[in-house]
Amino acid sequence: MAAATQRDEDLLDAYSRAVTSVVEKVGPAVVSVEVKWPGRARRFGGAPQEADGAGSGLIVAPDGYVLTNAHVVEQASEITVTLTEGSAVPAQLVGLDAATDLAVVRAGTGGLPAATLGDSDGLRVGQLVIAIGNPFGFQSTVSTGVISALGRSLRGQSGHLIENVIQTDVALNPGNSGGPLVDSRGRVIGLNTAIIRMAQGLSFAVPVNTAKWVMGELFSHGHVRRAYLGLAGQAQPVGRRLQRYFELTRPTVVEVKSVVKGGPAHRAGLRVGDHIIGLNGQPVATVDDLHRLLTGHPAGTEFTLTVLRGGERLALGVIAGEAPG
Repeated sequence: MAAATQRDEDLLDAYSRAVTSVVEKVGPAVVSVEVKWPGRARRFGGAPQEADGAGSGLIVAPDGYVLTNAHVVEQASEITVTLTEGSAVPAQLVGLDAATDLAVVRAGTGGLPAATLGDSDGLRVGQLVIAIGNPFGFQSTVSTGVISALGRSLRGQSGHLIENVIQTDVALNPGNSGGPLVDSRGRVIGLNTAIIRMAQGLSFAVPVNTAKWVMGELFSHGHVRRAYLGLAGQAQPVGRRLQRYFELTRPTVVEVKSVVKGGPAHRAGLRVGDHIIGLNGQPVATVDDLHRLLTGHPAGTEFTLTVLRGGERLALGVIAGEAPG
């Protein structure tokens, strides 16, 4: 019994040392992001005035670039980054991407401790992860857990569907939005973005590989470029007979409701009333499927739309434009 107790204590000590080491390594790069929003009433206020909010962020470059959530800084009139040693630095928005709930701000300083970004493609369910935040100026709040699932989809606050999200059982603290999710070696593997408040033990993070791509787009272009087809549609159910006849794997298709005149889909010959069932050989059953398949492809990419029209299956070649805005 004594030997077993000693082994348990040794294991607990090893776990504690691993977590402590990660916090010491990554913690200095985790900052508090405080914002003011114009025209929003304070909680107990009457007339609209500037309201305050806060989240966390991660220093990704020594010259002051900070990665955080888009919903933390969107429409902010003033952004302040507070470092772990307590100094507050004014920051400017570099760019944001509501579709992935990611944003980059720059604090006007240099020589900052930057975190090491890892690779989220090799993650495994059950892997130990650590969430670190700096909410409301409370330095390095820490929660631990494991990866519960990979490849989840999450509807962001903007309404966009965020793909390939990491689900964990980490108990996130309020204000930890924008803080890093880190592996046991201190490598950032995701950015914490949301919790389901009515569910026990569910939290989500945007994979770091997605963050790398978004940051590259924001640094180079000021916004994220996405392939654009120029159409509006909605999911429509199809009967089992039609589903079997066309060998559809899912019970809905995307019915085209409008086509932008002169846009890529219009030039390709797509018509209102067409039913989209595939893009580049991948099945399409919802508008979210289209968004997912277009994400990551720049303007100029050639796609093949598979549509049903008048009882026939057609393949339309379309060269994507760039999404406006």
